[in-house]
Amino acid sequence: MTIRSTRRGRAAAGIALTAIAAVALAGCAGTAEASSDDSSKAQSATSVDDFGTFADLEAAAKAEGKLNVIALPRDWANYGEIIDLFTQRYPEISVEEQSPDISSAEEIQAAKTNEGLDTAPDVFDLGLTVALQNTASFAPYKVQTWDDIPDALKEPTGLFVGDYGGYMSVGYDSSRFPAPKSLDDLLGDEYRGAVAINGDPTQAGAAFAAVGMATVQSGGTLDDYQPGIDFFSKLNAAGNMLKLDVTSATVASGETPVVFDWDYLNATHNQSNPNWKVVVFDGTGYAGYYNQAINKNAPHPAAARLWQEFLYSDEVQNLWLAGGARPARMDAMQTAGTLDEKLAASLPATPDKTVVPTEQQSTDAGTLLGEKWASAVS
Repeated sequence: MTIRSTRRGRAAAGIALTAIAAVALAGCAGTAEASSDDSSKAQSATSVDDFGTFADLEAAAKAEGKLNVIALPRDWANYGEIIDLFTQRYPEISVEEQSPDISSAEEIQAAKTNEGLDTAPDVFDLGLTVALQNTASFAPYKVQTWDDIPDALKEPTGLFVGDYGGYMSVGYDSSRFPAPKSLDDLLGDEYRGAVAINGDPTQAGAAFAAVGMATVQSGGTLDDYQPGIDFFSKLNAAGNMLKLDVTSATVASGETPVVFDWDYLNATHNQSNPNWKVVVFDGTGYAGYYNQAINKNAPHPAAARLWQEFLYSDEVQNLWLAGGARPARMDAMQTAGTLDEKLAASLPATPDKTVVPTEQQSTDAGTLLGEKWASAVS
């Protein structure tokens, strides 16, 4: 089953690599401005060296003049500021922001539907499960800062690479509800009809992670998500589960006043509701990263590779921090003294223990959810 990662989702160190290490990641023409020879060279490039120098990559991308990004909401992990900075730095490259609210699976479908067209997405931002299922759609590429990225967060040839992530959390309107100190607190009468998850866990990555977090917070393990399903069944039976899709608008309006979501997405709601607070429960935390990949049939292959270099630069890795997310190069940048320590210190405290599902655990959990979820919360 395909898990779709829908978009609508304090320590200076990054998520502990010892925990994350469990994730063992064992031709289309360019635009008229770029020649077919240049396009072919860019499509096969696996690093800056294949262009000659970084300046040569920049020149090739500017000649293409366009970059198609997809599924990047501007309020998601600071993507708005990141896209604007790229546009300011490279005014010769027009950035086409396509379908910001679609899922990871729909990104892949858009690439297939538009293959051979100038409108096809050049790059992807994907949840791990969808990335693992679609490696045949990606072009391998290693950015200049490749060695700074933990091995556990990257496919060895560069087909896809983790970029930013965080912990599953609970956000809530503190003017209306008490701070939940544990998962079971959400079963209380004071949370009647108030608790939402970000999508359907059989389709949405953030909702899938909410069930994973509920599993480990209930004493279970990632080998069996049944305890998490059981928790949401209890939440539903108690009348506390709110079956609405979570968006910035529903949080701002108060329609979804208590929300399971990634901590960096929950944190953004404080901008529209100053009473909004975020809790990452003590004990075992559930962490996850989103992954960058290049469409192997990108209509603007040089611009796609320049975008990847840009995302893994010190400046943009710190912009993920500004969006409340933990960048992939966080530990290496802290060692090098290039991390914004003030922003890093503002992140929620990390739990005592961190878990990240392996590919097999994700697959097994997806199968279980497909069989059990609908009846559990009906």
